[in-house]
This record gives sequence, structure tokens and C-alpha cells, in this order.
Amino acid sequence: MSKPLALLFACVGILLLSAISLFMSLKMPWLALLSSLVALGFIGYGFVLKAKLRRKNNNGS
Repeated sequence: MSKPLALLFACVGILLLSAISLFMSLKMPWLALLSSLVALGFIGYGFVLKAKLRRKNNNGS
């Protein structure tokens, strides 16, 4: 995974996790739960993408 792409995933992941804490502090449990699911999916997608790109680079070289 390229460094700019990894930085993008890290920053968006941090924003999503921050949104969870914000919604918890504002006592909005449904939005906190929704943000948790979105964050989990986004971070999981980042790991899947990293694995796919690593496999693609190993097969190509």
C-alpha cells in the first residue's frame, strides 16, 4: 500500500473513531453504533485492500 493511501486510511479511521466518542458524549447511542459499524467496515476494508495489493505485488515480481 502506498504511503499516501495508508495515510488516507489512517486519517479517515481516526475521524470515524473520534465521531464515535463524540456521539457517545452527546448521548446519541444510535449514531455511535452506526459510526462504530462504519468505522469497523472502513478499517476492515483497509486491511483487505492492503492484503490484495501485497498479493498483487508478490505475484508480479
